[in-house]
Amino acid sequence: MINKNSKIFVAGHKGLVGSAILRKLKEKKFNKIITVDKKKLNLLNQKSVLNFINKKKPNIVIIAAARVGGVYHNEKHGADFIYENLQIQNNLIHASFINKVKKIVFLGSSCIYPKRSMQPIKEKYLLTGKLEETNEPYAIAKIAGVKMCEAYNKQYKTNYISLMPSNAYGPNDNYHSLNSHFFPALIKKAHECKIKNKKTFNVWGSGRPLRELIFVDDVADACVYFMKKKTKESLINIGTGKEMRINDYVKFLIKKLNLDVKIKYDTKKPDGVYRKVLDINLAKKYGWKSKFSLDRGFDITYKAFLKNYKNLKNYKK
Repeated sequence: MINKNSKIFVAGHKGLVGSAILRKLKEKKFNKIITVDKKKLNLLNQKSVLNFINKKKPNIVIIAAARVGGVYHNEKHGADFIYENLQIQNNLIHASFINKVKKIVFLGSSCIYPKRSMQPIKEKYLLTGKLEETNEPYAIAKIAGVKMCEAYNKQYKTNYISLMPSNAYGPNDNYHSLNSHFFPALIKKAHECKIKNKKTFNVWGSGRPLRELIFVDDVADACVYFMKKKTKESLINIGTGKEMRINDYVKFLIKKLNLDVKIKYDTKKPDGVYRKVLDINLAKKYGWKSKFSLDRGFDITYKAFLKNYKNLKNYKK
């Protein structure tokens, strides 16, 4: 039985999603939250992870730790993406199993679904087609995590669940020009157009692909919600069900920041998957739905961005 005194280990608590989960757990008055700095625990080291889980004895493990990045970073560092993500999730899932952890919440990504998947994307479309080439190593690692949780549930009757959010954004995001996802990259470009009085807004790719965004506090809310919920399915999509073209997100930012710019598209850069919107009916069936509008989510995100813009390394370059 999960309650306020359950011991919850959040792996990756300093990242975009992990930090939001930490805020949500504190908001919900869970008082035995376990975190550890990566300098003190190397999640790539199997023995270290096993010893840590054995020592702390958590009831619940939330896996938000991962190596992440945008299209450019995925293409240039594919080996690192597949190796590190496989190691992290394998170590955490198996150490949790050995130590009889009651619940695992594994965070994945909508990139696990086929490049030319039917839309909106249902959970059952997993492994029904070829993946998007630009982030295939990362996607394969995440698929392995989903299937690992599923296999343990089937063989050992465990209670592990994988949540697949659409493109998450929010406070504590990565705004590096080359390593970030599309929306934080656009926010940074819009801000620099504003403060430097630039007249051209440069956009990676054609601007035509459709993307679904979800505010990170909604992802965190889903994690805590399904952490407490027993489900028949081991894979559940988490999203808003709303999509826009990247070009429309650019126009949204231009309006929000009151910019006077012309949009210039760099069509030599890859677009990635053309359309990606999740079918969220399964999450709704279990009683969960997103709460934040794009407008409200952006206002919170931009406020945090302004607070940290001059200080954090991942805001530069």
